[in-house]
Amino acid sequence: MIHVKLFICLFATTICLTACQKGTESGDESARRTSFFDKSGMDTTVSPGNDFFSYANGTWLKKTVIPADQTGWGSFYQLYEENQLKTKAILEETAKADAKTGSIEQQIGDFYASGMDTVTIEKIGYEPLKPDLAKIATLTTYKDILNYVAADKAAPGGKLFGFYIGADDRQSSLNRINFQQAGLTLPEKEYYTKQDAATKKIRAAFLTYITRLFTLTGVDSASARTKAEGILEFETKLAQSHKAPADLRDPVANYNKVSVSELTRQMPNLDWRTLLNTMNLKQIDTVLIGQPAYYQALDKLLPTVPITTLNDYLAFATIDQNTSQLSQPFERAAFVFYENTLYGQPQQPARWKRITNRIDRSLGEALGQLWVKRYFPPDAKERMLTLVNNLQTVYRERIQKLDWMAPETKKVALAKLDKFVKKIGYPDKWKDYSDIIVKRDDFFGNVQRARIHDYKREFAKINQPVDRSEWAMTPPTVNAYANPTNNEIVFPAGILQFPFFDKDADDAINYGGIGMVIGHEMTHLFDDQGRQYDANGNLRDWWTKQDAERFTTKTQAIVDQYNGYTVLDNLRLNGRLTLGENLADLGGITLAYQAFKLTKQGQSTDKIDGFTPDQRFFLGFAQVWRTKVRDESLRVRVATDPHSPDKFRVNGPLSNFAPFYQAFGVQPGQKLYKPEVQQARVW
Repeated sequence: MIHVKLFICLFATTICLTACQKGTESGDESARRTSFFDKSGMDTTVSPGNDFFSYANGTWLKKTVIPADQTGWGSFYQLYEENQLKTKAILEETAKADAKTGSIEQQIGDFYASGMDTVTIEKIGYEPLKPDLAKIATLTTYKDILNYVAADKAAPGGKLFGFYIGADDRQSSLNRINFQQAGLTLPEKEYYTKQDAATKKIRAAFLTYITRLFTLTGVDSASARTKAEGILEFETKLAQSHKAPADLRDPVANYNKVSVSELTRQMPNLDWRTLLNTMNLKQIDTVLIGQPAYYQALDKLLPTVPITTLNDYLAFATIDQNTSQLSQPFERAAFVFYENTLYGQPQQPARWKRITNRIDRSLGEALGQLWVKRYFPPDAKERMLTLVNNLQTVYRERIQKLDWMAPETKKVALAKLDKFVKKIGYPDKWKDYSDIIVKRDDFFGNVQRARIHDYKREFAKINQPVDRSEWAMTPPTVNAYANPTNNEIVFPAGILQFPFFDKDADDAINYGGIGMVIGHEMTHLFDDQGRQYDANGNLRDWWTKQDAERFTTKTQAIVDQYNGYTVLDNLRLNGRLTLGENLADLGGITLAYQAFKLTKQGQSTDKIDGFTPDQRFFLGFAQVWRTKVRDESLRVRVATDPHSPDKFRVNGPLSNFAPFYQAFGVQPGQKLYKPEVQQARVW
């Protein structure tokens, strides 16, 4: 199972985003927005000093109904849907065009047509999986299981071995394979053991889901249920070895460089040398292991588990991984468990949305080439670069003036800031998909061939120099990220639109929106994780002991602050898990505001919509983050997501920000008020 390297993103990439944006129709570039702030969405009966998120968004929150095919609703969701509609226009055009065989237009068009051909897909059913399921049934030892998953070209390592190929954290110029804990279906380890009603309901639904998949392949319901119970028991044992989400944020603790010979000695049952050879990775003599405890537990556990359970686990994983390519009953079963039970989404999105997402995952930069050509003009990239440079200048000034950092640490921090790479819109060099054969009548095969292509491309990077021009997100993506091993910040074209950015909007709106996003990603390179990487992206301790202690003291105040927030009947946030994002939010608003004050509007007192420039800056910021999320989705988010719920992404940083107090007259006794000495300040 290949993982994406854990880049530090603006928004949780695991949350399904599909929604609808008012204002401009898909592909209609002639429509010009004239209003950049939704005054009607405010609730002025709420004091801004008590709950600014509700003051800025309260009426919108009361009136908004989350669409049935969504886990939530808000700015990110809305922009994502607008981008999906734009993508749909491209896909429908290419599907109808008579494109040259092997061209990206042919690949994209035929991939889309194959995914929309439900008649053929329903007729085939689960036929493409029958050879794999038959082979799995013949495996008689755990060694057979290991050989099978290692030899699978479309999913090498299977569900038991999670990995990514990326920069060695301590030698950032070189790519290595990095194995991560894996093996689980539920979101994280506590879902297997917690005894509250909500978690028990999810485990029961998990058993029902496994049972349903097996019955769809002809297994009688009693036997299918027995298989499901065995799989849950096996995964529960695996979960005991997992680190909690907050513990995955420590780059030092999760860096373990080990020779393959030593791994084989430590874990003889896994037989790492044979495993890697079977994966066609004979050239590897050293790997990185993020969480050794998982693989140590797997090594001890496999020989003790009945082979029938291992066969069932492997069969379930095979079906589960491919439900979206199979007939409707399989797709429906997966939707009921994942989107409906886990995230509370009542209705499955339209098929075109699901196929659009699949193509973005399978042929993302081929699609991206057509997307940016149509929807992202070159001047947008230049305007964005100017904003980034402005905030970089502000950050330099702030580091120079820090009263808690020693000169020798500042020198390295400034060198890192000056050297960071800015990627905007889309890659300068596109990925090549020319070896993927796309057939108009073979949706399952198209997905499998794209997966094989991805693994082949990723494996070719191992022990090779890092290509620092490569992107981890596709151009239409509504997100942004910082990658500390590349010392880079990345802003796909998809997010560089309203409400984050609009060339016709006033500076208060743009700096409160995309300005904050820029500052957020910059700060990630200096948050509790990012600060441990130097200007070249190497994980090393470049801080003085005293400065590191001061930083830890300052950030502990933020941990404590967010530990005090609750949702859903006293479900408490995890300040350790969300620390990096909370630091980035505070840094983002701080940098964006200071950069805004350098603009003509930022230095004026002229009102728009009845608000001063400063008030408009903060209101624009708050409306970017307005989101309404289903309770089920919020529970998963609190347990697993390093991002705080959106209300606290607004109220949290603003409670530590004096210019906000001044703009809205925040006074002692109000809920967001803190005495100056208690306000958390880092960068």
